[in-house]
Amino acid sequence: MSSFTLDGRVRLSVTLALADDGRDPPVSPGREAEARGLGLCGAEVDAARRSSGRDARTSRALVLALAAASRDGECLHEARARAVWSGIPAEVCREIESLAVELAGAGAAPDPEPTVAREG
Repeated sequence: MSSFTLDGRVRLSVTLALADDGRDPPVSPGREAEARGLGLCGAEVDAARRSSGRDARTSRALVLALAAASRDGECLHEARARAVWSGIPAEVCREIESLAVELAGAGAAPDPEPTVAREG
């Protein structure tokens, strides 16, 4: 049985991948602190924002989340099949899909501490 779960690291990676409609604004101090608290380094945060994970399963989870958020049935079916094939349990796939739909519907989760634009 796979040990892959929808833990805090994967949840934050999904949130970052779905945030800001693919734009590349700075990560808020709140998200940065959350990432550090979960043991993510800056490179892992940047990778998640590019919809890439720290390992193959996390990358598959992010692709699945993006497909679920897009509500493209064909793309979702393929992403789910690849995620299961890579060792992500079907139950975890359903959790990832639910989280992604929830985040997409809410415009992604609000930052615990929004970034303030600076004039410069």
